[in-house]
Amino acid sequence: MNKTLLELKNISYKYENRLIINKVNLKINSGEKIALLGKSGSGKTTLISLLNGTIKPTKGEVKLFNKTFEELDIKQKRKITTIWQDLRLIEDLSAEQNVNCGLLAKENFFFAFKNLLNISSFKKAHKYMQHCKLNHSIYSKKIRNLSGGQKQRVAIARSLIQGSDILLADEPFNNLDPKLIRTIKNLLLQNVDKNKTKSPKTTLIALHRLDLLNDFDKVIGIRDGEIFFNLKRTDLKKFHLDKVY
Repeated sequence: MNKTLLELKNISYKYENRLIINKVNLKINSGEKIALLGKSGSGKTTLISLLNGTIKPTKGEVKLFNKTFEELDIKQKRKITTIWQDLRLIEDLSAEQNVNCGLLAKENFFFAFKNLLNISSFKKAHKYMQHCKLNHSIYSKKIRNLSGGQKQRVAIARSLIQGSDILLADEPFNNLDPKLIRTIKNLLLQNVDKNKTKSPKTTLIALHRLDLLNDFDKVIGIRDGEIFFNLKRTDLKKFHLDKVY
């Protein structure tokens, strides 16, 4: 039986007196590949922010490794990483520096300082950038000079270099063409690819596109901050989707 890694217990979240998430209960078990479906504004991003501890619930309890976020030590918090829809890259740093920023939680102050001065080692960063199909010609370019698709893949490489156990991703396939989507999807959902790149074992990805559901083993549907279904992908039917779209 798979171990529960993340759990939401009767979670509600209000923002400016508006109920965004309403009485959600959810368990994410080790090894699960989960697609989170719902319209824009349905609560997907807020749910991810609650799962990774970025925001605190108005009511209820969030547990990671059966502990509240307040009880976790730094090492345990590093076991979860997020690809945000707005990417959260540092515009004035280069692409390779941004990817290397994924290692900052594991390294000391001197590594961070060297990274800012552009004298840090980028060998590992380049490896993950190559897996994300980023050309070496953009490695030293500043983020503000990259295309939307390039920025998207820099953010993905930054998340993968962390070597976390759990990945939460908010629309990570935006700005990518169909061929790149297949490549990135394989990177995020395979535990180890042919290049020996480790991906998080447990993954939850917020999606709009139903044609990308292959390779996920569970599907969660959310609407107006409430979970309407949580089932195996093979059990998903049109009437389930009609509830959230």
